[in-house]
Amino acid sequence: MISDHRICFADAKKMTDVAPQSVHLVVTSPPYPMIEMWDEMFCRQASIKKALSSQKGVSAFELMHRQLDRVWDELHRVLVPGGIACINIGDATRTLDGEFAIYPNHSRILSHMLVLGFTNLPNILWRKQTNAPNKFMGSGMMPPGAYVTLEHEYILVFRKGGKRLFNTQEEKTNRRQSAFFWEERNQWFSDIWMDLKGTRQKTGDKQLRQRSGAYPFELAYRLISMFSVMGDTVLDPFLGTGTTLFAAATAGRNSVGYELDKAFQSMICEGCGEAVDQSRRRIGDRFDGHLQFVRDRQAAGKPIKYTNQVYGFPVITRQETELMIPLPTAIHETAQNQFRVTYDIPEAAVTGEPV
Repeated sequence: MISDHRICFADAKKMTDVAPQSVHLVVTSPPYPMIEMWDEMFCRQASIKKALSSQKGVSAFELMHRQLDRVWDELHRVLVPGGIACINIGDATRTLDGEFAIYPNHSRILSHMLVLGFTNLPNILWRKQTNAPNKFMGSGMMPPGAYVTLEHEYILVFRKGGKRLFNTQEEKTNRRQSAFFWEERNQWFSDIWMDLKGTRQKTGDKQLRQRSGAYPFELAYRLISMFSVMGDTVLDPFLGTGTTLFAAATAGRNSVGYELDKAFQSMICEGCGEAVDQSRRRIGDRFDGHLQFVRDRQAAGKPIKYTNQVYGFPVITRQETELMIPLPTAIHETAQNQFRVTYDIPEAAVTGEPV
């Protein structure tokens, strides 16, 4: 088994290298409008720079989102019918012209996606709690001038059209093999995620670090496992440090990433050198977690009815009996900014005989 991964250092407003209806899942986090660390990027547009210079927050907010709208338009073009888009976004707070306000990025994106014809599925709140002593905003202990602290971001989930269909026997088998564990489903499909920590960038380049809105590897890996099957193509139009690419490779999916800033190229290549070891650790954690779950359940005297046909360990539901996780073995560059990952497949996934 192999997966292929492409990086396009170009503007995602025109993804000319991506064919219509060729992407199964989008996982991304755009620059956040009205967050100062991204002002420089947005202010390349003269109208946005003028609005911010004039302290016109509402106008700047709308103009920034009109730039992002053009990327969301492309998502609708490239997604297959039934394809899913997951957008991680946080709201912004800012004082302009002496007035403090929240700028609801999540609702503005949601509004445009609905206009495009996407169906909004239940969204996820990613709780990013901080215990920093200066986290409170406003007038301290004095009413009414204190403000609620934002400690969460949104993962907006959209589908293009109706449910995705799996018609052939091959497609149905692949879907069954792409299943996740019962206990993972209970954790992953909660609408509040409190177990993920934000990512601290490794790069020593402070400006580059500020320009990257990288989310944790686990966030991307989880969404890819939830909303796609092995062999699918995952797109990230704001690739940054390459987190989505590495998560897709771990999950046995193909990927395409767009990134305007070529300064990230060396970071992505560096990450490729660590990708196989990182992938194998995460997959090992999944197996270890499941086996511990089995031991705990058996110790509590609770039944486990089924057996996975590939690995021979107990599972809770019939839908887990064909679950199979390919193990990355190598990654190599096939062309400039293109990579291929090879995998070990358990023999039982081919022969039908448990290990």
